[in-house]
Parts: sequence; structure tokens; C-alpha cells
Amino acid sequence: MKILITGITGFVGSHLAEYVQETFSDVDIYGTIRNRSKRENISHLKNINYVECDLADAHGVKIMIGDIRPDKIFHLAAQSDVATSFKMPEQTLDNNIQCELNILEAVRQIDDYNPVIHIAGTSEEYGLVLEEETPINEDNPLRPMSPYAVSKVAQENLALQYNYSYDMKCIVTRAFNHTGKRRGSNFAESSWAKAIMQGEIVKHGNLESCRDYTNVRDTVRAYWLLSENENAIGEVFNVCFGETHKMQEVLEMLCDLSGKQVSLIKDQSRMRPSDVPILLGSYYKLKELTGWEPEISFEETMQELLDYWK
Repeated sequence: MKILITGITGFVGSHLAEYVQETFSDVDIYGTIRNRSKRENISHLKNINYVECDLADAHGVKIMIGDIRPDKIFHLAAQSDVATSFKMPEQTLDNNIQCELNILEAVRQIDDYNPVIHIAGTSEEYGLVLEEETPINEDNPLRPMSPYAVSKVAQENLALQYNYSYDMKCIVTRAFNHTGKRRGSNFAESSWAKAIMQGEIVKHGNLESCRDYTNVRDTVRAYWLLSENENAIGEVFNVCFGETHKMQEVLEMLCDLSGKQVSLIKDQSRMRPSDVPILLGSYYKLKELTGWEPEISFEETMQELLDYWK
């Protein structure tokens, strides 16, 4: 079997490659990279086939996929930072939508070829969730509250449209907050862990919002299980833990686990124009189909973050 992971140099992409390599001996892994791609997340991985490709180049994407003809495509590459999407809305929409479209069109145009295509969405698509709507299932209305979330709603609808129109094997996930080692320091919980372990002042934004955290290693395991199940094709699945934590609680957990004296300061630059108040998901649909359940606790995940930045 051959699989292609876009965004393999990123946080989730590197963990998916690691999971597949450690679990299966008969899978050839291909990953897209660019000249300026940082490689620290994948430097420990061996026997990966790296393919230089700009996903915004439709012709190049078609040649790349046609040459490899992977059995599965995990499309993880994206501009995935919510705060950045407010500063760069046009680039976020252009990048996230166009790159996916190039992949879908390439697959559609290649003769006698129909791989499984996993599209990584996000719980941010739910946006403004009412308290009585929790835990959130896949039928909940989507009320995106950031350009990033809007781009992901578009990605999801595009994938489902290609499934309906061309019978392509698209699977969509809406992953709730997921973190762990190698999480970028532009994300709240990772920036806090880094500052704590390096003895810096911890800067924070809104601590009242509630989030549902899953360890990234559990998340990529869910992605793989769905890619193995033909009944997942054309469907959308939440990937979450099913518990919610205030960001205040996340910060306190990191401080307590570190055993360090920590100085905190509210940073107005970290306040978003609009912020999703609560994300608490239900993974019932995923469990019913695959048997998946999260295995790594919230506390273990926070400790993993601290150990990584140590």
C-alpha cells in the first residue's frame, strides 16, 4: 500500500507518518515538502519518500499524484492558525480551498484511479455553539467565527460535493483541539508550556473559553481507522475526547504539573475579534463505526507538552 500525506512536516502530519511507520510494515509513505519546509518534526523518521510539490500548483499536483498513485491521500496541509487567519484572511481562504481543489481535480482527471481521500476539518467549523447543543454531534449547525473556520467549511463541502458528483472516496473529519509533542508554539497551550519550561512570563488571552482536548496520537489513529472503513466514505466524523476544559484550567494544569513558580500576564494581542465560547464534542458516530476511543488522558497530554519543551 502507498499513502500520501500532505503537510507531513507539520504537527499532525509528522505524527500520522510516525503512527503508520510504527504500526504497519507494508505501507510506503510519501509526503509533500517544499524547499522552505522546516524539517525538525520529521528528522527522526526514516524511509519516508519526500516529494517536492507546491500544492497551489494544479499542474504540479496532478503530475505528483499521477506518478505516485497512492491508495490513500491524507490532506493535512493547511494554514491552520485561527489568529493568523484574522490577520491574513485572503491568504487563508486561497491556500486552504485552492490546494484541496487541486488535489480533488487531479484525482478526478487521472484515469482508472479512485483513492481514499481524507480531508482534515476542524471543530472550529461549529463556531458559535449554544450551551444546550453540547455535546456537539455532526448534525449540529455550523456557525464559523473565523476565516480559518470558513475555509474549513468550504473544504468540507467541496470534498462532499466531489463524493456526490464523481463518486470519489472522500472522508471528512472535524477534529477538536488536539495537542502533544511537536505542537507549534503559536498555539495557546503549547506557548504556555514552552514559556513555563523556559522560565519566561506566560502571556495569555481569553481564559474563559472551553475546549475539548485530545492527544494528537489518538487523533491520527482515528484518521487511519476511518481510512480503512468503506462505510466512512462520504461521511463526516467528530474526533474528540468528550470532555471540556476552560483555558484557565489548561493553564493551571500546566503550572501545577511543572512544579515551577510562574508569572502570568494578560496579552491583549492574543485576544481574537471573535472567539468560540465552548467546544465539547461527541465521538459516538466514530466509535460506532470503528470502535475508536481516546486512550491518552488530558493530564498525560499536558505532561507530554511540558516534557517536549523541557
